[in-house]
Amino acid sequence: MHTVIVSDLHLSEVPAADPKRPLWRAFMHKEHTPDLDVLGLLEEVLAELAEADEDPGPIELIFNGDTFDFDNILAVPRDKRTDWLARRRGLASEEWMSVFKMDVIIEAHAELFDGLRAFLAAGNRVVFVAGNHDLELLWPAVQERIRERLDIDSEQRTPTPRPVGSTPPPLTFSNWFYVSGEDTFVTHGHQYDANCSVRDMVNPVIRVNGRERIRIPFGDLAERYMLNGMGYFNPHATENFIMPLVEYIRFFAQYMLRTQPLLAWTWFWSAIATLYISLREHWRPPLRDPLLVEEKLQGIAVRARTTPAVVRRLRALDVAPAAARPLRIFRELWLDRALGLFLAFYVSWQVVLHINFVWPISPLWIFVPLALAIPPFVAYAIDVNPTVFAAPLLTPDRAELIAKITGVDRVVMGHTHEPIALDVGSVEYLNGGFWSAAFSDPECTQRQGSQTYVWIRPEPGAATRSAALLEWKAPPDPTKLPPSPTPAQLPPSKEQT
Repeated sequence: MHTVIVSDLHLSEVPAADPKRPLWRAFMHKEHTPDLDVLGLLEEVLAELAEADEDPGPIELIFNGDTFDFDNILAVPRDKRTDWLARRRGLASEEWMSVFKMDVIIEAHAELFDGLRAFLAAGNRVVFVAGNHDLELLWPAVQERIRERLDIDSEQRTPTPRPVGSTPPPLTFSNWFYVSGEDTFVTHGHQYDANCSVRDMVNPVIRVNGRERIRIPFGDLAERYMLNGMGYFNPHATENFIMPLVEYIRFFAQYMLRTQPLLAWTWFWSAIATLYISLREHWRPPLRDPLLVEEKLQGIAVRARTTPAVVRRLRALDVAPAAARPLRIFRELWLDRALGLFLAFYVSWQVVLHINFVWPISPLWIFVPLALAIPPFVAYAIDVNPTVFAAPLLTPDRAELIAKITGVDRVVMGHTHEPIALDVGSVEYLNGGFWSAAFSDPECTQRQGSQTYVWIRPEPGAATRSAALLEWKAPPDPTKLPPSPTPAQLPPSKEQT
């Protein structure tokens, strides 16, 4: 069986250009969506197999997380009441809200869904593994919307228990991992990143103000409530929104001074909202039905092509969410530096006031104690490093445990947007990279990275399959297919150094 794995498409809404702010969220415009590129990849795979006169049987296409990005959709329904925060930063994750957002995505990416429907109609398979940005895929109503759009008939819509090794259904939704061909463990990887891990992926639903919603991790809430209000920053390119202080000042002067002069206030209230919602949702107990514990584990295992025992053991490998350590996210949001700056001004002003009781002086003397306080503040601010992707997703210990638990010898992840192909201990590790529109500049002229994917294929006469990390490039002439893909020429990854 041939398996093609792509990740991090971040399909979302396609907003209209703002004539007053033409660069505002420009990376989300139609011309930057990866829809046609993904369809071109599928055509290329089918063409190569046909040229080799090979009958591959059903091809398994796995979307390994963050296929959809529910977090940066700002559209709201006109026929339902929404609160002020939803109107400014997007809907939360209640089921009806997620269905609305899925409808927005389907309408904006009709060509891709048409292509996937044809791909399935030809007898192939599609697997959606949930990532941190598309956790709302876990709602049954959202899955049903996708099944309807991909024309999956009613007999195939309700998953039935299938033993490991049996023929999988044409369309599968997996909670956070999937075992392909009994040799490859496929997971987005967010459960190994504290900023994006979910407290309980088996029971992801919580109740807030009497209404059920999917628990969203801190990192995604930061995108939803902060970056959605700072549309010049591209959330798909880490270097575009995580910068030294000097670079933030330069970026503000160049792009925001005239169109978003109150950026500091936007950041401050957005950071407070992110902190509050992150802590509130993290400490909400998951909704569990004690009568359905085993049925839920069985359902996850069936969709992941494994057993409930494997699901239980894999849960033990998840890292603790960042929201379990409030000080960590307080620093990650720069609120510690805001507090330090406020204290520096407050203490300096109090010093001047107390001196003024004994010896009248000008208020301008506040700059003397302030000048003494600024150097240690700057030293502290420089010393605080962001924790985004600071630790590798797959460590040698974690790789060994995954291999023992699942019986595989290969692990494929996404999430970091960094293509990787190396051995971690005895396990072959591949990261499929990303396909989303990542630009280092708001003008969208300096694209970061390339479109990479993983192709796992059977070898003639061999009992095991081989895998390769490949790069796909759009052909200059859309009427002609490019030559067969070659292994991507990739720079050394952080995990290699």
